[in-house]
Amino acid sequence: MPICSLEDLPAGALIALDPGTKTIGVAACGASRGLATPVETIKRTKFTQDAERVFQLMDERQVVGLIMGLPVNMDGTEGARVQSVKAMARNLLRLRDFPLVFQDERLSTFEAEEKLIEAGVRRDKRKAVIDAHAAANILQSALDRLKMLKS
Repeated sequence: MPICSLEDLPAGALIALDPGTKTIGVAACGASRGLATPVETIKRTKFTQDAERVFQLMDERQVVGLIMGLPVNMDGTEGARVQSVKAMARNLLRLRDFPLVFQDERLSTFEAEEKLIEAGVRRDKRKAVIDAHAAANILQSALDRLKMLKS
C-alpha cells in the first residue's frame, strides 16, 4: 500500500518519523493508538543503513503503518525540506510495501523542546532526545486527528 490517508490505515500499532538532515526521530504507539511515545533518535549515515534501522524498529513493534512528519513552511508552502522528506518516503516504499501517511509537523520540535524544558531536562540532554520527542508530537497529532475523524 502506498502513501495513503489516516482513515485508510489498518488497525494496529504505528511508528512515526521526524526526518532531519542529521537525525531521524522515531516514536511509536501500540495497537490501541492511545499514546505516542518517543523511541529513539537515529543518527543518519547512509540511506540503506537508516532504512534498515527504521524497518527493524517497525518489525520489533509489529507496526501496520508509518506516519512521516512533513516540514511544511509556516505559510503552508512546500520547500526543499518537504521534497527531501517525500524522496525519503518514496525510497522507503521502494524497499518495502507498507501504508505511509504524511503529517504536518509545523512546530513539533518547538513543542517538544518546550515540554522538555518544563520537565527540567538540561540542554545537553534535550539535544539527544529532542527529535524522538518531536516524532512523538507528530504521531500524537495524527492519533488525535484520527480520533476526531472517527467520531
